[in-house]
Amino acid sequence: MQDIMQNPDRWYSTKEICAYLGISRDTLLTWISEKGLPAHKMGRNWKFKTAEVDEWVKSGKAGE
Repeated sequence: MQDIMQNPDRWYSTKEICAYLGISRDTLLTWISEKGLPAHKMGRNWKFKTAEVDEWVKSGKAGE
């Protein structure tokens, strides 16, 4: 978690973003598919930019 705060320009994994948001992997995948959480598919893996995720959370879309 400390690394996320120190390097926001890095691409983060599903596991790291789940820890960052305090949610389960199932919730993360639901938010990607149903609520438009910004995520980028790289091969078989999802990758995330914390700035995009933070903006999405601030927009209130997680609670819709």
